[in-house]
Amino acid sequence: MPAVLLTYQVEAIELSHTTPFLLIEKSRRTGISYAFAADAVLTASPAVNPQNVYYIAYNLDMTREFIGYCGEFAKAFDQVAPQPSEILFDDGSEKGIKALRIDFPSGKAIVALSSKPRSLRGMQGKVIIDEAAFHDGFEELLKAAMALTMWGGSVVVISTHDGADNAFNTTIEDVRAGKLEGEVMRLNLADALAQGLFKRICLRTGQIWTPELEAEWERALRKRYGDGAAEELDVIPARGSGTYLPRSTIEAAMSADLPVVRLRCPDGFELRNEHVRQDYVAEWLEQHVRPLLDTFDQNRSTFFGQDFARSGDVSPIAFGQYDERLNLICRFVLEMRNVPFREQEFILNWILARVPLFTAGKMDATGNGSAMAEFAQQTWGADRIEALKATESMYLAFMPKLKARLEDRTMLIPRDEGVLEDLRMIKLVRGVPMIPRGSVNSKADGAKGKRHGDVAIALMNLVAAADEDVVPIEVRTTGQRRTLAGEMANTGRGFGTVQRRKSWGDY
Repeated sequence: MPAVLLTYQVEAIELSHTTPFLLIEKSRRTGISYAFAADAVLTASPAVNPQNVYYIAYNLDMTREFIGYCGEFAKAFDQVAPQPSEILFDDGSEKGIKALRIDFPSGKAIVALSSKPRSLRGMQGKVIIDEAAFHDGFEELLKAAMALTMWGGSVVVISTHDGADNAFNTTIEDVRAGKLEGEVMRLNLADALAQGLFKRICLRTGQIWTPELEAEWERALRKRYGDGAAEELDVIPARGSGTYLPRSTIEAAMSADLPVVRLRCPDGFELRNEHVRQDYVAEWLEQHVRPLLDTFDQNRSTFFGQDFARSGDVSPIAFGQYDERLNLICRFVLEMRNVPFREQEFILNWILARVPLFTAGKMDATGNGSAMAEFAQQTWGADRIEALKATESMYLAFMPKLKARLEDRTMLIPRDEGVLEDLRMIKLVRGVPMIPRGSVNSKADGAKGKRHGDVAIALMNLVAAADEDVVPIEVRTTGQRRTLAGEMANTGRGFGTVQRRKSWGDY
């Protein structure tokens, strides 16, 4: 016999025991409420450290279904529990709320409420709010429930979506942006099917599972939902597509005092002699970047975010520091076009050797970017440099933090046409804020070229790096020129000779 719960159901329960506040945005009929009925029994029934469980629905049918599941699990777990009883739950209102209750010998109970309580004052334990997007006054309900976390209780909020502007979705966005403490779990139909949902349906209905049967079942299901399939099955809030950051929000966070510097290498530059290339780049850095380093606060940590490109798109690096009010100031953005791999490595190391108190950086490790990120980790340490691949989970983790800083005006970025264009390219795709495929023409760097939201990714990575709790390292120059980046030095070690890459000049 297969396990009672599917993998994602177990993961949801486990996550609810590691955080006092969990939000689960889910597809329809994936069995999350069923799983938490099992958890409710195991929470209320033990002889040691039991807790009350309060399940809050928005109608009596949901309440009866949940309590029915709890009764089944109580029998399966050999827990002695009487039949559910109907009660009037005293929430401080005149009429109270119709509820169902299961009492356990532990002295604790599962109480399933058929509507939003006016108050949870004096209650203690675990609160499960089901289909939260469809509760009237969800914000007030959540506020009342959160009080239970002060003494070791927890709150689990489960729902499908009901629009991008719904309080359930805005609460999720606040958690992802770091405005609220909590965790978010996302479960769409594709994830549930991959982890055995339809196989379980076949087991319950007596059908023999085949890939073809599952594909036909999903096709028919999506056809029944029609235009609502994206929200009901794919966890994409309605009206949740289109521009992620309004132009007004971006421009309000821009400052003309913060520069963008651009380096474009001529065609065929990568075929020139190595010393010629690096002398060219070093001279450019001395002229255009060294003066910018004087604007840094020498007593504050420096962070950076990077998005890699070799040719075609921009390869930007955004450097930033916090000010005394904890605003993140992007000191400058460096945009590179047609800069060879070795020179990009040289440029990054040249700058990091000169900024004050370099603390953390996050780098694009997608495709060819993985080599650059690996070189940086070898030079500066994997505890300082994190290599990130462009995935939906990465965008969900970090893009809301960038949005929150821009909306709250706790971040300043350069006032620049290219930066604006890149940030405007962020779109909600299947509910995920990301850069869609395809580039656009731009003249932001003074010559016609393509942009693909590259600075938006660099700024996102800058915010993510600045959120890291890492102790800064101090770098001191010896004042003696050692070598140019990319040169190899032979060093005798043990049984032979190894080569060592020296990564920056004048260090």
